[in-house]
Amino acid sequence: MRFRAKGALLLVLLCPLVIPAALAQESQHKTTSSGLLTRHEGSAIVRVALHSLHPAGSPSDCSHLVHALYERAGFHYEYASSSDLYTGIDEFRRVAKPQPGDLAVWRGHAGIVVNPAKHSFFSMLSSGPGVDSYDSPYWDQWGQPRFYRYVKAAPSGKSSSSVRTTSLKP
Repeated sequence: MRFRAKGALLLVLLCPLVIPAALAQESQHKTTSSGLLTRHEGSAIVRVALHSLHPAGSPSDCSHLVHALYERAGFHYEYASSSDLYTGIDEFRRVAKPQPGDLAVWRGHAGIVVNPAKHSFFSMLSSGPGVDSYDSPYWDQWGQPRFYRYVKAAPSGKSSSSVRTTSLKP
């Protein structure tokens, strides 16, 4: 009986702590429809990219390829050149640590991060669509890539204002 009383007391004492935390967690799950792409959603973009290794019918340059792959994965944005992506557009937010599905962008080139731990990305290469390492000597001469994560639209179809204000556009 003593154990039950202590258990009940512990339950009464912890309820005010556990229930608000659970409600906050539930609230976070409800608001994930707007904000930045999750790791899972980014991985979906990578799957689309890696299943698009066949050059036939692929766009001929990197920015068109990236745009087409995001569209196929269901993440829409108005086409932007790699230079515009490098500067920053409203549909993407610059991030310090990339995750799968993020953009890796240099002045004049863009790709999709495949595996950040291996520094790999998918893009239009000289041999056609493929995977390369963004820290290889070839890409080092282009400078450090900037990484951008897609901003999901809010349920109303407009981007979340808290994220949209972080655009790097001048």
